[in-house]
Amino acid sequence: MSEARTPRESQGGHSGGPRRVFFRRRKSCPLSGPNAPKIDYRDTKLLSRFVSERGKILPSRITSVCTKKQRELARAVKRAREIALLPFASH
Repeated sequence: MSEARTPRESQGGHSGGPRRVFFRRRKSCPLSGPNAPKIDYRDTKLLSRFVSERGKILPSRITSVCTKKQRELARAVKRAREIALLPFASH
């Protein structure tokens, strides 16, 4: 009978020790802190930094915005879309 292999062993042709884990330092939130800009639905220049070119709100793992500020940001973007300061989508 053949020996059962773990997924790590069966994937690559690596020989030797354990895999090196890639560690990325967590970026700090650009909207928190003493000199951070205030999130306002009328500030389209600030909001457009956190919206993709297709008009979608970018996830916090890309923009490194903290959870609380991400919710505020989403609310401001949606409000700005409602009153036509930001587009809902751009094709």
